Amino acid sequence: MLITNLKHVETVEEIEELLKNNVNVMICCGRMGPMCIPVYVIMEKLEQKYRHVQMRDMDFDIPDASYIKNLSECASFMGLPFTVYFKNGKVVEATSSIQSERQIIKILDTVFED
Repeated sequence: MLITNLKHVETVEEIEELLKNNVNVMICCGRMGPMCIPVYVIMEKLEQKYRHVQMRDMDFDIPDASYIKNLSECASFMGLPFTVYFKNGKVVEATSSIQSERQIIKILDTVFED
């Protein structure tokens, strides 16, 4: 289980419902490790500024994380976390490994214009 202040997704059904009911979604799939925790902290910090983006985390080690792991955009990823940005249910960006706040903001501003 992830220990963050973000809302968690734990099932494929929850992901599908989230994507169906929201235009802009960011899901960070990882563990409580040194490459993942900074991304969660940045997401927690940015949630209030980017209210038009639903930000969630997902535990990499649960069976339904295969939804994220098996996306074609994540096929070549080697490091955690896998962070996937969806617009209207479609993947518009995906990154792996640690990201800086500046990198995340650039993606949010580019793919999720308010």
